[in-house]
Amino acid sequence: MATIERHYVRELVSLPTSATCREAAMLMRDRRIGAVAVRDGDEVVGLVAERDLALRLVGDGASPTTTLGHVVRGDGPSVGLRASEKECADLMRAAHVRHLLVKDGDKVMGLISMRDVIVLMLEEKELMIQHLEGYISGH
Repeated sequence: MATIERHYVRELVSLPTSATCREAAMLMRDRRIGAVAVRDGDEVVGLVAERDLALRLVGDGASPTTTLGHVVRGDGPSVGLRASEKECADLMRAAHVRHLLVKDGDKVMGLISMRDVIVLMLEEKELMIQHLEGYISGH
């Protein structure tokens, strides 16, 4: 089973805790991404995803000028570098999230999205099919 070590996004798009939800939404729109890392100084303290913004701003009626420090989930789930795609998918499903921070110990190394996990799973299945086809044909 493959690990996510070579498949996660290493260059985090991030904003400080003082940035507003509007700024986060505009950055996600412009970069065509579904989540941004939130940092306090140089330390990543969590993620804010488009779903967080929708629930907080539309669902709760918060202002678009609410800072990310008030929205960020600091206790959000994360995985290690050696996590498998299945472990990521299981954790995403259990935590009802589409993005996970990837950590090496306590250090945030990047992010993996549900889309990344699905691509990795499909690549694994394709490789398995190729091996089975080779076995069946005697190659």
